[in-house]
Amino acid sequence: QVQLVESGGGSVQAGGSLRLSCTASGLTYSSYSMGWFRQAPGKEREGVAGIDTVGGSTDYADSVKGRFTISLDNAKNTLYLQMNSLKPEDTAMYYCAAASTRLWAWVLMERAYRYWGQGTQVTVSS
Repeated sequence: QVQLVESGGGSVQAGGSLRLSCTASGLTYSSYSMGWFRQAPGKEREGVAGIDTVGGSTDYADSVKGRFTISLDNAKNTLYLQMNSLKPEDTAMYYCAAASTRLWAWVLMERAYRYWGQGTQVTVSS
């Protein structure tokens, strides 16, 4: 059984930083992709950042490029999202997701992911 558990959310002022973590268990695929998604109230869920577990290639939404960094610690089975220079528009519930295969150019595509965490709230005040 696959489980993804996010942590690290919270409230921060604009310009601040947070690091989200996602601890994964039960993933037995030899290579696959993982990603971070977010959903703000009244909006659709959107892809923020994605990474291939083999090779480490990454992709980011234009809105977070240069501010967010996705990384993976395979030894700890943990996915991270370092968020710097946070803006009020970054306020959302953030979700960790894992696919059962490598997604390549589709790493930010929500429907390509099979497993999801419960989410962690990030609130950025101005």
